[in-house]
Amino acid sequence: MSTLTPFLSSQQIDSNYIIFAPQCIGSIIMAWKELLKKYNNPVNFFNRDLSWVEFNRRVLEEALNPDLPLLEKVKFISIFHSNLDEFYMIRISGLKEQIAANVSEPTIDGLTPLEQLQKIEKTLQPMLNQIMDLWLNEVVPSLKVHNVEIAEYDTLSDEEKTKLNEFFKKEIFPVLTPLAFDPGRPFPYISNLSLSLAILVQKPTGEKHFARVKVPNILPRLLQIDPIVNPGKKIQTNGYFNAKFIWLEDLIKANLSSLFPGMQVLEAHRFRVTRDTDIELQEDEADDLLRVIEENIRQRRFGSVVRLEVARKMPEFMIETLMENLQIKREDVHVLDGPLGLSDVMSLYDLPLHQLKFKPYYPVLPKLFEDEEDIFTLIKKKDILLHHPYHSFTPVIEFIKQASNDPDVLAIKQTLYRVGPNSPVIKCLIEAAERGKQVAVLVELKARFDEQNNIFWARELEKVGVHVVYGLIGLKTHAKMTLVVRKEIDGVKRYVHLATGNYNAITAKIYTDIGFFTKDDDICTDVSDVFNYLTGYSKQMVFKKLIVAPINMREKFLALIMREVENVKASGEGKLIFKLNSLVDPQIISALYEASNNGVQIDLILRGICCLVPGVKGLSENIRVTSIVGRYLEHSRVFYFYNNGKEEIYLSSADLMQRNLDRRVEIAFPLEDERLKDEIMNTLIRISLKDNLKARVLNSEMGYCPVNSQNPGKRIDSQEWLMHYIVKVNNKMKKNKI
Repeated sequence: MSTLTPFLSSQQIDSNYIIFAPQCIGSIIMAWKELLKKYNNPVNFFNRDLSWVEFNRRVLEEALNPDLPLLEKVKFISIFHSNLDEFYMIRISGLKEQIAANVSEPTIDGLTPLEQLQKIEKTLQPMLNQIMDLWLNEVVPSLKVHNVEIAEYDTLSDEEKTKLNEFFKKEIFPVLTPLAFDPGRPFPYISNLSLSLAILVQKPTGEKHFARVKVPNILPRLLQIDPIVNPGKKIQTNGYFNAKFIWLEDLIKANLSSLFPGMQVLEAHRFRVTRDTDIELQEDEADDLLRVIEENIRQRRFGSVVRLEVARKMPEFMIETLMENLQIKREDVHVLDGPLGLSDVMSLYDLPLHQLKFKPYYPVLPKLFEDEEDIFTLIKKKDILLHHPYHSFTPVIEFIKQASNDPDVLAIKQTLYRVGPNSPVIKCLIEAAERGKQVAVLVELKARFDEQNNIFWARELEKVGVHVVYGLIGLKTHAKMTLVVRKEIDGVKRYVHLATGNYNAITAKIYTDIGFFTKDDDICTDVSDVFNYLTGYSKQMVFKKLIVAPINMREKFLALIMREVENVKASGEGKLIFKLNSLVDPQIISALYEASNNGVQIDLILRGICCLVPGVKGLSENIRVTSIVGRYLEHSRVFYFYNNGKEEIYLSSADLMQRNLDRRVEIAFPLEDERLKDEIMNTLIRISLKDNLKARVLNSEMGYCPVNSQNPGKRIDSQEWLMHYIVKVNNKMKKNKI
């Protein structure tokens, strides 16, 4: 008998939807806590942050891929550094806070905060050297072959120098503020992720002083020389593109004498600072959450320094000056032999060199949306699945737009987490409110690094009378839901759109996500209940079809995993396939170990963090973990349960992490239409498991290895396959007028 069997409800364990008797929930949780103790051994868990570093290594590997077009390499170099910046701002800052507070208690993987930090820095250093070598010795020379030169100031012609110096005086000099450091002037504040020049100047008397000049981020970091030197000249002639760039800081450095007249500039070297930006909110003490978050955003810029990046040529006395005044230690200093802040090279991706990029892909508008029928008529006929970015995001916007314009629509409710700038979704909601419809929107103000944008949209919505809710105390609302209430001939009807990703038209072109339209009464009722939970004082604990965090998601998933164990014992077959971003939660991991040890076959498709150790005999020998890093960011979450042949598939906004299961409002929704189940299995899950180009297999040493294909002659890139497949299917439907 399984650990959980005595605590399941009276319904059969192979029922379509496991429903818990309320009195059993506590017993189930206790049972799983006991199971966690069984597997609570540090060797059974990878460290979360070291696992993230290995994810970023796979981003680096994409940049190193010899088959990748040149500007795609540039893109992955930028993504690697952008990822790393955020990692230091959030995760490394947290570790350093723990170390400063003398926290020595190890995490479940057995590492103390200090040990984690030391291992991370040791692992990262070779990667930083490798990506810098790639940039300097492969990418920059290759760009020059294609007539894109990143020049050093000293290599420019006299004419180029003269024109650039004139440009400096007119356009750059007025923006700069040299800041001295002496007994009368304190050490200047250095903002987060800002690039600066540390300068040593000498007075005519021989007295030396330290100064700092910030490289302004309102100007392009890579300054294109051509329009400055030859204004009006075409940079693209006869199909050939020519462009020459200089780093902005190099031009500033060459003109420092104009900033310090009468002084001799002895030395100038780049440096860059990363600060702790993790906002800590005392929500229970806040009488106005919006105001509190605004204040915390202002305070974010004053977080403690967690990383100092310096150029290798910077002398020791300058490094020591910076360390002393930034209050950091030697281990917080990264010495780099090349340009700092390579996330800025993403600007090169916009160059009109299409032969150096992937062939453009244009998202497909499914044939059914080309009909004249309104979107509500389409949803009435059948449930609809969209797979972004292969399918266009337009139907999602059109759903909200039609709801805004339709005189029969009474109300629109929506959750917004990251909507992006110039959001068409927001515009539709504003228009709906102006037309007198009831519009309620939960704008999650605590969406990290999108707080400012979300505050702006919350205020714009409030101006037109939208009922705006900021979120629940102690919880982020991460669920992606839109509910439309419509008056029809046979009564009031509800329509919903649920998704694994955000209502963001920009990221919908680069993130793989799934959207779902339905009028299913049970799902619509559940969505209404979740909105009441978010906007009112509802204590709803039972849902008909949705799984909702933090109410019951962990318990439901644990029970569904255990159902596979029971099925193996009864019939000899059990199977789980989970596709998600991160797997961290110890209880879920323990459940997967238990399932593996009872013969359940488990495939995990995990893009990012994985704390589960796969392929260990007696622990996880039936678990295979693959990761796909490719052209698009894998972002959809899919949970497949074999269920004795009565397959169940849930789509979700949630990863299996403590934060998602315990501290966020998340939903998982079932696919019941066999047609849509097959679509997900055949066009996403199975093709992802067959990927032998972009996929990597995780081993028990936390290393990712290329897939050993049983058919090496058939090369499969799952994302490329999906692009071709969706276009092919849509063209076939048009041809056959289906």
